[in-house]
Amino acid sequence: MSNKDNARTFTLTNNETGESWELPVLEGSVGPRVIDVRRIYADTGHFTYDPGFTSTGSCQSDITYIDGDKGELMYRGYPIEQLAVHSDYTETCYLLIYGELPTAEEKTKFEQRITYHTMLHEQIHSFYDGFRRDSHPMAIMVGVVGALAAFYHDSTDITDPKHRFVASTRMIAKMPTIAANAFRYSQGMPFVYPRNDLTYAENFLYMMFSNPCEEYKVNPVLARAMDRILILHADHEQNASTSTVRLAGSSGANPFACISSGISCLWGPAHGGANEAVLNMLEEIGSIDHIDEYIAKAKDKEDPFRLMGFGHRVYKNFDPRATIMRETAHEVLKELGLEDEPLLKLAMKLEKIALEDEYFVSKKLYPNVDFYSGIIYRAMGIPTDMFTVLFAVARTVGWVAQWNEMIEDPSQKIGRPRQLFTGSATRDYVQIKDRG
Repeated sequence: MSNKDNARTFTLTNNETGESWELPVLEGSVGPRVIDVRRIYADTGHFTYDPGFTSTGSCQSDITYIDGDKGELMYRGYPIEQLAVHSDYTETCYLLIYGELPTAEEKTKFEQRITYHTMLHEQIHSFYDGFRRDSHPMAIMVGVVGALAAFYHDSTDITDPKHRFVASTRMIAKMPTIAANAFRYSQGMPFVYPRNDLTYAENFLYMMFSNPCEEYKVNPVLARAMDRILILHADHEQNASTSTVRLAGSSGANPFACISSGISCLWGPAHGGANEAVLNMLEEIGSIDHIDEYIAKAKDKEDPFRLMGFGHRVYKNFDPRATIMRETAHEVLKELGLEDEPLLKLAMKLEKIALEDEYFVSKKLYPNVDFYSGIIYRAMGIPTDMFTVLFAVARTVGWVAQWNEMIEDPSQKIGRPRQLFTGSATRDYVQIKDRG
């Protein structure tokens, strides 16, 4: 790097021609410096090649920051550990959207707005009947969320701040209702209307598990666990689904279509399906008696078996969310008396090995948030095909916040990645009779 007019620059040199270009270097409030390559194609005739965009900053954001080496995750500057312990999901939603923690009055008003938008248009109920009974809940989520644009025309003008505000409120409020309906539809149970006297997490559990034939009381330990899960999954910087929402939004698509695209991306097993993979792995191992065999398989580089829910692509040290989820998982198992349930007992044995075995410790393959959230969902009686749905419920506020930030950013353009073309060069058409 070199300094020019007191500004940091990065010198790019073409070894063939000897030409050099000075690229501006940008600096955020925290994190590594960024080389600004926006003019590199115009100035040099070259563009960068970065599959997966792992070394490319696609936007400027004030919302979430991750330091994978230190194991840090912050929403608007607040460490996730503090929010999970002291805050609740609706307050965290306010923080992500508006940038500051609310006053008591602001929090009350925000919660009221969310609460009174939880019901769905009544005609949407019949929309579920168009799906097969055995449809995957994520397929239902993609369809129903995308269809909201057909029911709420008063919040689809992305150039109108009021429309964006109403759409954001509706998405956060209605997602648990849509998700609970998807679950109950797959189970053949009647839909349950939300209640205005319950908190966000309580309402979600009520709509999922209540029986219209009898009174249902939400277990406070489970409600708090669900609230923490929602907080911990609310946002995670420019991950695949968030980037998808931003890319869809860059075209001017309506907010419901953008969130639906995010749900579609989240459905992928490499993204939102990790905690489902944890349960599938536990079921494959089957018993504590088989642990030594599978630990050996996990350590064998030639064996395709991998322990799911250990280590993280971003966090090179430890997942800060996992510490909170570990405590929450043990609280839930104790509350429900499930410490001796075979599959969950197996999970706890694996956890102990991963925290103590030199192989896993040296490679920093600690249990991550997906490992513990899968255990909690299993203990609550939530089927594995609903795991990613719950992820979508939590992540909705992150998508909404990122989408709003993108719309308001004057530097944003429609997404249009370039490519390194490796196909055939120009060739002439050959008549079919002359092709050999």
